[in-house]
Amino acid sequence: MIRNWFKNIGPGPLVAAAFIGPGTVTLCTLAGVGFGYALLWAMLLSIVATIVLQEMAARLGIISQKGLAEVIRNELKHPVVKTIAVVLMLSAIVVGNAAYEAGNISGGVLGLEAILGNQSIAVGAVNINLISIVLGIIAFILLYIGNYKVLEKALVGLVIIMSLAFLITAILTKPDLGQVFKGIFIPSFPENSILTIIGLIGTTVVPYNLFLHASLVKEKWQAKDDLKYARKDTVIAVVLGGIVSMCIIISAAAIQTQEINSAADLALGLEPLFGSYSKYFLAIGLFAAGITSAITAPLAAAYVASGCLGWKSNLKSKRFRFVWMLILGLGVVSASSGLKSIEIIKFAQVANGILLPVIAGFLLWIVNKSAVLGVYKNNNIQNIIGFVILAITIFLGLKSILKVFELI
Repeated sequence: MIRNWFKNIGPGPLVAAAFIGPGTVTLCTLAGVGFGYALLWAMLLSIVATIVLQEMAARLGIISQKGLAEVIRNELKHPVVKTIAVVLMLSAIVVGNAAYEAGNISGGVLGLEAILGNQSIAVGAVNINLISIVLGIIAFILLYIGNYKVLEKALVGLVIIMSLAFLITAILTKPDLGQVFKGIFIPSFPENSILTIIGLIGTTVVPYNLFLHASLVKEKWQAKDDLKYARKDTVIAVVLGGIVSMCIIISAAAIQTQEINSAADLALGLEPLFGSYSKYFLAIGLFAAGITSAITAPLAAAYVASGCLGWKSNLKSKRFRFVWMLILGLGVVSASSGLKSIEIIKFAQVANGILLPVIAGFLLWIVNKSAVLGVYKNNNIQNIIGFVILAITIFLGLKSILKVFELI
């Protein structure tokens, strides 16, 4: 039974790996330090929203055997609307992922530095971080092999390591279970918490994951009967991913000081309370979060570019490889030289803030089209939940844009 379950693990863990990056780890850390267990309910809401949207994306991929970007391009008949949609998707996902890739690699570096210390060399006036180059090489090899099964197994293994690391760290803090369940099931809005709540939802419901999932399921499954495996895979992976995020919040809630700005600070903050073991568990978790996101972000960008531009989304095609190499290369250069592309990251936040409700809207429109999905189109309950989530994503998008322009 267990062997059969592992055989049918698909892209779900890759989706979980993509949304639990260093940014998520840092944000969950700040949520725990600043508000204790009070914002755990925001993660529960995020898990439900992610499952609903990712199931739609997976269903679309299996039934149509096409990626989301390709279907959007094919279904939009008006040339102006089609051009706007393609430009928006390309800019937000490709440029956005290039900006976030530096953060993914930097997060993995932070994890390893907690164990190995700073490993950098000076070349002229520039300090080059060797760990970020090593992480870039690992990501490059896994992506260049171009074998979906190898990529899947590597990422599933890293996700299991990451999950165990954060779970053990949370258990070490001996949380008050009554307060934990209260935080999960009773929504509360502590003072100055609204932007953190928005951040927790926004970092879990990720636009590029919808593209990644629709493209990856067709690498794994081709038959309509496989839809049940895809659904089970999605639910299990996203729930486990959500539990990992909750474990980080719970771990951070044990810290008494407010001087915590990243997961690396969390590792140091836990050390006097629970000894050096907690530091190592957290460091391994942060490394796994960084490397998995460093692999999935370039992969998603390549799938989106292929779908938007009408290329074949073959893992071994030259165009496909060019896109992920570009994203990965930009990330490694930025992370190893310590460059902080603030303006690019701001652009990525704005673009993704606009993109999430647009893509969620496109997805809802497409999964209601009989011409695309036939009998597998959305039912009334799926539509009601979907439109509630769409309203939330519009709210999130507006808030993130206003925040970037410092209007709130």
